[in-house]
Amino acid sequence: MLLTQDEGVKSFISNLTAQLSEWLEAGKLQRVVLVIMSKATNEVLERWNFSIETDSEVVEKGVSREKSDKEIMREIQAIMRQIASSITYLPCLDEPCVFDVLAYTDKDVAVPFTWIESDPKLIANPQMVKLHSFDTKIHKVDTLVSYKNDEWEEQ
Repeated sequence: MLLTQDEGVKSFISNLTAQLSEWLEAGKLQRVVLVIMSKATNEVLERWNFSIETDSEVVEKGVSREKSDKEIMREIQAIMRQIASSITYLPCLDEPCVFDVLAYTDKDVAVPFTWIESDPKLIANPQMVKLHSFDTKIHKVDTLVSYKNDEWEEQ
């Protein structure tokens, strides 16, 4: 659910989802990573990794795989509930933050000029939690959240 009044953010999200949809439908997208960083230092605080496996037979040959919309929605709802409940273990982000989205695609994909190359924005000594996965019978998505482990600084 998008709750923003900022036109720049709305435009960014609209362009992002259009491009990701194009790559996803073509079977060219392997991973999407949402990175949350400190606005002041650009230090990566959280990294939400969505790995995508595409059934190439469906994309390339049009093979049909059946799975009910209800079953797919149930799996997506389970992930959404797990993401919402993650506030119980993720550190509180008590500073202004910015976000970025990284897309990992096939090497032969044409990248729009508005996109730029980026480092992977990894977290040193992260805590990691694997979340539920879901499968649409075309795409299987595995989810992992990494976050900065403040305990390392205290020791």
